[in-house]
Amino acid sequence: MNRYAFWNNKGGTGKTTLCFQVLCQYASTHPDQKILVIDVCPQANLSELLLGGLTGAGSDNLMRIQAQSKRATIGGYVQDKLPNPYSRLDIRFSDYVTSPNQYNQHIPNNISLVCGDPILELQANAVSTLANTQIPGTDTWNCVIDWISQFIETSNNSYDIIFFDMNPSFSIFTQMALAASNRLMLPVMADDSSRRAIQNAFSLIYGFKLPHPIYQDFAFSSRLKKAGKELPKVHTIMKNRLTQYMGAASAYGAVLRTIDSVVNGLIEDQETRNIFSTETQDLFKEIRDFQTTGVVSIARGCPFFKLESHTYTIQGKRVKVREDYLQNCRDAISEVTKIIN
Repeated sequence: MNRYAFWNNKGGTGKTTLCFQVLCQYASTHPDQKILVIDVCPQANLSELLLGGLTGAGSDNLMRIQAQSKRATIGGYVQDKLPNPYSRLDIRFSDYVTSPNQYNQHIPNNISLVCGDPILELQANAVSTLANTQIPGTDTWNCVIDWISQFIETSNNSYDIIFFDMNPSFSIFTQMALAASNRLMLPVMADDSSRRAIQNAFSLIYGFKLPHPIYQDFAFSSRLKKAGKELPKVHTIMKNRLTQYMGAASAYGAVLRTIDSVVNGLIEDQETRNIFSTETQDLFKEIRDFQTTGVVSIARGCPFFKLESHTYTIQGKRVKVREDYLQNCRDAISEVTKIIN
């Protein structure tokens, strides 16, 4: 069972939008598979999209789920886990899972969702403290970082594939999700901050080019390896919103080439090439800006494969989705989905 984490420590790279489109497209083209989505982001934007988006009351639906007597969210699981941080919790997995199709008919019915939850922000300090508590004979960090992996195990392997969306930070919950995943989907944009962000991502996850050797013992990669766990492998680097930046003589082309150079250098290095899970020709995927089509899709919580080409009313404004633009969006997502397995 492959587990895909959509993440970048830089905000605004489109990871949630891409995660939404890719997982829905995958579910549509693999109707016999069961897909699990775990939204490990306090903003819970992916959950809102799956539950209806702006026009389909996605936010209201999410609030109703959070208000249930049993909080059916990732925050609800963490809340139940807090009193037993270092031992396995006897839980019923289904208590935390929602079927988005019951709220949003645009979503394939083979998708299950563990909703995101803003309560994660309140829980973060407590969980980080538990992970760094010194208890003789107990690797507290390893116990805590394993919470999401343990949670997935309680599903009894009833899912064929899992998708994670995480917030743009390296919080304790991001680390939990990365530890539970085995493939990394890394979106970048053609700006200089994305160049720095991809270098930071490789440092944070894989411990590359840390500013001082003193950090090595505390690095995520070192601690995960010490615990006998494998790091996720980079599966795809998605160059997102290219048309927003690129022109015939755009300076941003040089930025993209720098990103290529950084990654290709790692591929060519014998010591680092094993962090990639795909062949070089499949590693980079170029994605044009979704423009108006993307705005309508997100507002309606409707993935591209279900969206139709006509005029919609979004917050009192009439917006037209052109067929050629829609097909470009579908083609871009299909290219990424082809290498999901």
